[in-house]
Amino acid sequence: MTYKTILVHIDETERSDLRVRFAAQLAAKEEGHLIGTAVTGVSRFIYQDGNISASDPNLMVHLQFLRERAEKAVAGFERVVGQTSLQSFESVIANDEAGGGIGLQARYSDLVVIGQTNPDEPSPSVLPDFPEYIVMNAGRPAVIIPYAGDFPSIGKRPLISWDASREATRAVTDALPLLKRAELVQVAIFNPKKNPGAHGEQPGADIALYLARHGVKVEVSVHTTHTDVGNALLSLSHDLDSDLLVMGGYGHSRFREMIMGGVTRTLLESMTIPVFMSH
Repeated sequence: MTYKTILVHIDETERSDLRVRFAAQLAAKEEGHLIGTAVTGVSRFIYQDGNISASDPNLMVHLQFLRERAEKAVAGFERVVGQTSLQSFESVIANDEAGGGIGLQARYSDLVVIGQTNPDEPSPSVLPDFPEYIVMNAGRPAVIIPYAGDFPSIGKRPLISWDASREATRAVTDALPLLKRAELVQVAIFNPKKNPGAHGEQPGADIALYLARHGVKVEVSVHTTHTDVGNALLSLSHDLDSDLLVMGGYGHSRFREMIMGGVTRTLLESMTIPVFMSH
């Protein structure tokens, strides 16, 4: 598997540049194509149903304002990509809110790069549950960049949260192009005795062998914790100097009602490093 099409959500915030730079550098390494998509924040269904009337001047002024925000995001995307070696890219403005617009385009991409929700910087085009919605509905892996912090490298020292579940398996498989490029991949297993049948006699041995066969340099550590596993993962990532956390996204979705597992919710709310997540 390779990432031949990478989709990145772009907006007018400063963190957009960081997302674009990471996505462009990865696309260049993969000899792939990068799509930078800005959204206006107006649902595409309004346009499809013909419910927007040009006779309402106040509405048209607001729509023009949203369009101009998206155009600024595109200009920023093209500026940042122009500073990289990437040759194949395009920019798109979608008449939709972020979940619908990015979620739809994600199905024609190999990887999606988005940002963590910043509660102190609300956006008219991005609903608070945007990361959860993409993870649960896009059908594609997502790299989620925190709204705070500097990340000079992403993916050189990944940490995998492994619990032998379907979601974790999906995440590891989807992350293989990144894992193969890593200097060292750490696999962390928490409380394996709670599910001994999944881990076998030597927890971590099977996943380490699987990764090694793909040419991944890997180390495994087993931990027992009586606290929240999400916070234990964040603490371990700091101790190991990890620059990317790879994990499964747990939970199920309804339309605009995300019910996430405890570890997933903790990481989406409190992440301190970028998170690679698949469902």
